[in-house]
Amino acid sequence: MRQLLPTLEEDVDPVARYAADDRPTPIDRPWVLVNMITSVDGATAVAERSGGLGGPADREVFRALRELCDGILVGAATVRTENYRPVRMDEAARARRRGRAQQEVPRLVIVSGSADLDVEAPLFVEGVSASTTASASAIRPIVVTTERADARRREALAEVAEVLVMGADSVSMSDTLGALRAMGLRTVLCEGGPIVNAQLLAADLVDEWCQTISPLLVGGDSSRAARSSGPPGDGPPQAMRLRRLLEQDGMLLADYVRAQ
Repeated sequence: MRQLLPTLEEDVDPVARYAADDRPTPIDRPWVLVNMITSVDGATAVAERSGGLGGPADREVFRALRELCDGILVGAATVRTENYRPVRMDEAARARRRGRAQQEVPRLVIVSGSADLDVEAPLFVEGVSASTTASASAIRPIVVTTERADARRREALAEVAEVLVMGADSVSMSDTLGALRAMGLRTVLCEGGPIVNAQLLAADLVDEWCQTISPLLVGGDSSRAARSSGPPGDGPPQAMRLRRLLEQDGMLLADYVRAQ
């Protein structure tokens, strides 16, 4: 993998490069980083899954970003479509995280306004191999839901996850991130889907956006990387600064941060 910007470099190690970046934690919430992949023509999926767009370079950066974060935020639809499982790290990654005073694996945070999640899904029933330095509660998934969610669903989920109620009819992303910060999470990686991304954008909560452009043309009606059924926000578009551009086998991996 090579770096094209800000300087031309060969044989870049994405794990070391992304981990070395400055991500100052806001006072009242974690730093929020979004990671998405699209085709050249903007599709976010092939046959409804993002895996068809990926490749070795994308997977390397995917692992690097997961390794540096304290929590992984993802919508319930993405969890179901992509068949999420417990987050796992090899021993080298765990050691690097211990060296940064982080838990050995990041917490998985699932957003579901209806709490419509299968408690017998692999995500909840497959054990996470963690050393004795991490308690069971520190690696259980977190489910963020609403007051309108069926009480029986919430009770069932509480047996396999930590349940946070963050809103009456819809999940408040601001309140959710505030709660995660209070739990000690300083950096949160959002892996989608497009609706969750749009909710974060609408609340002006995105500090960094990593965009992989796969060298494919897909066509069809695939969603854009951030999609909302409502009107655009009232404020101006958020200006971003290109911090880095990597390339491998025609795949471009861009890292944007808020413009000052």
